[in-house]
Amino acid sequence: MATIGDIGLSAGINILMAFAFFVAFAFLRLQPINDRVYFPKWYLKGVRSNPSRGGSLMGKFINLDMRSYMKFLGWMPAALKMPEPELIDHAGLDSAVFLRIYLIGLKIFVPMTVLAFGILVPVNWTNTTLRDLKVKNPKLEFSNIDKLSISNIANGSQKFWTHLAMAYAFTFWTCYVLMKEYEIVAKMRLHFLASEKRRPDQFTVLVRNIPPDADESISELTEHFFLVNHPDHYLTHQVVYNANKLAKLVKEKKKMRNWLDYYQLKSERNPDTKPTCKTGFLGLCGAKVDAIDYYTKKIEEIAEKEEMERERVKKDPKSVIPAAFVSFKTRWGAAVCAQTQQTRNPTMWLTGWAPEPRDVYWANLSIPFVSITVRKLVITVALFFLTFFYMVPITFVQTLANIEGIEKAVPFLKPLIEIKFIKSFIQGFLPGIVLKIFLIVLPMILMFMSKFEGHISVSALERKSAFKYYFFLIVNVFFGSILAGAAFQQLNTFLNQSANEIPKTIGVAIPQKATFFITYIMVDGWAGVAGEILRLKPLIIFHLKNFFLVKTEKDREEAMDPGSIGFDSSEPQIQLYFLLGLVYAVVTPFLLPFIIVFFALAYVVYRHQIINVYNQEYESGAAFWPSVHRRVITALIISQLLLLGLLSTKEAAQSAPLLLALPVLTIAFNYFCKNRYEPAFNTYPLQEAMMKDTLERAREPNLDLKGYLLHAYIHPVFKGGDDDDDDITEAGPDYEQVLVPTKRQSRMNTPVASKYSGKSSPPRDLL
Repeated sequence: MATIGDIGLSAGINILMAFAFFVAFAFLRLQPINDRVYFPKWYLKGVRSNPSRGGSLMGKFINLDMRSYMKFLGWMPAALKMPEPELIDHAGLDSAVFLRIYLIGLKIFVPMTVLAFGILVPVNWTNTTLRDLKVKNPKLEFSNIDKLSISNIANGSQKFWTHLAMAYAFTFWTCYVLMKEYEIVAKMRLHFLASEKRRPDQFTVLVRNIPPDADESISELTEHFFLVNHPDHYLTHQVVYNANKLAKLVKEKKKMRNWLDYYQLKSERNPDTKPTCKTGFLGLCGAKVDAIDYYTKKIEEIAEKEEMERERVKKDPKSVIPAAFVSFKTRWGAAVCAQTQQTRNPTMWLTGWAPEPRDVYWANLSIPFVSITVRKLVITVALFFLTFFYMVPITFVQTLANIEGIEKAVPFLKPLIEIKFIKSFIQGFLPGIVLKIFLIVLPMILMFMSKFEGHISVSALERKSAFKYYFFLIVNVFFGSILAGAAFQQLNTFLNQSANEIPKTIGVAIPQKATFFITYIMVDGWAGVAGEILRLKPLIIFHLKNFFLVKTEKDREEAMDPGSIGFDSSEPQIQLYFLLGLVYAVVTPFLLPFIIVFFALAYVVYRHQIINVYNQEYESGAAFWPSVHRRVITALIISQLLLLGLLSTKEAAQSAPLLLALPVLTIAFNYFCKNRYEPAFNTYPLQEAMMKDTLERAREPNLDLKGYLLHAYIHPVFKGGDDDDDDITEAGPDYEQVLVPTKRQSRMNTPVASKYSGKSSPPRDLL
């Protein structure tokens, strides 16, 4: 059982680690050689160039200005100076709203902490319940931290009314903050959509499950359908090709090109020695050959296959999948199409807003739409097994959190473990870091599962992965740690008491797990966040690439590209802190200051990273906010139900039933927010679309919108700077076209001439 001393040691270790990370960052970021690692966003925007520090050769690599090292924390106030509107222009709405999640944490938990320490902590501390239980049952374990929790209140005590009142106060305050933030973010989104520059996705709809037709190709059928049903607004379309194999060849050729560049640079630096490589597995075995000749030949072979595959994709009708990006003359026309049902059959001609071109995940567009439901079912089952598979390491972590359990399992280590420093280290620091290690690979697994489900945009993949990660954290990290810890910790007590006493023992044990979560918060939320700003891994990778692979400025830009912030892994971790704070606000308020430190530190660090480092791959207009809101609501309901279960074990018969109203009120509040604010994130108001269209026509009457949209949604493998994209672009009709082109000879055809066949089908009443 971790004590205040153990927590103090853990806090000291994590504070020292965080301070060391900040000092290292302050030194490394000032070195000219590292400038592209710590300020890549400004380079990618073209507003920053290599700093020239001093006139000597050494000055090009090392900052020789000693005065700049004095303000090693100067980046913190600098990160807070940029106002939010400027931040939105600089980094996008997604990044700015992501930062507001940390602000919500501060808005919720700072007042909670003041109230809890002013009322709940004195009420809990002034009781002697745990001490009295220890006299009756010497095997019961608790620490001084537990004396600050609800566990120290006697069963049936009238003091539980205080906890009930605080539960209501905390719920109402949380809901108030959430409602205000939902309103603010909804307004920010609408303002952003109204003021943002022209983008292809504003005019484009993704159409899926296009039905097969014996007489027309997918392209001809799409053009015909939209000329008939959207005659005044349809502009052009681009069918979707299954170019996954071609994309793999392009990727493989790029990989071979990187190796060729590496060996060519190596040869230039040492002309007397020809570089060699082995042709076997991972270059570890096989015949030794001339590396430059080998990779040159490999690139030629792949290029030949690539060209053959490119021609096959362009000419083979089977390469065209039943989906298309359809663009309209106006935003209003696109909004009407995207938000309405197109045919009597709701499973055909499915329309929805197209992701912006950067956001499209092209590999999944080739997945048959009918198989997506099956894929989602498979992943649901897989997620279930993965969640329970991870129970094994979670249980192992809980053994580390219980020093007595370790001594019982390995008694010969007891003299070593009983050394005060080692004991405090094991209980106060080791469990948190071990759990952190076990969770490192999990986001990659969950992202793979989301890709298998068939989502067609990067933003959707990240949101779905975030949901899975959040579910995993709730089940395994939160409930798994509590249940595994309680069972392991109180195993001997369970075996030696009556069945009627077991619920009471669990009621006492659950609040005691606050010490474990405090250590996890310090490891992940303090030292982990500080480690984020150091960017040690990107620093090493950049210098390796810069030394071995970089030949041109474009190569250097690719080497320093930092990617986006990683919503799929970072947002669920934030939500875990919301869950811990809301659950333990009434149960063990001692945890709340640790939560506040995390939110404050993370806000400053990630604001700096968003301003200087991360380059968001796409812009969704804060489409993820409803998910953020729902997860905080979920955490609030879980906290209420757990408090209800806890009070039921404390014989609080009068106060506990009143807690039943809280989940009901919270669900009603969520329903209100869903109806009031969520439509702004799911639909685009026709009024807003018409306003933007009217303003655009007034400002740019001669805009060539068709030319702007023509190549927006071509698969990236066809964008090579040559004429390939012209061969696969569906130009669509001119504005003045009045005839509906069709090859179909069925009775349901439109009786007008086709631009393909030059004939018209006979009217239906003459057949």
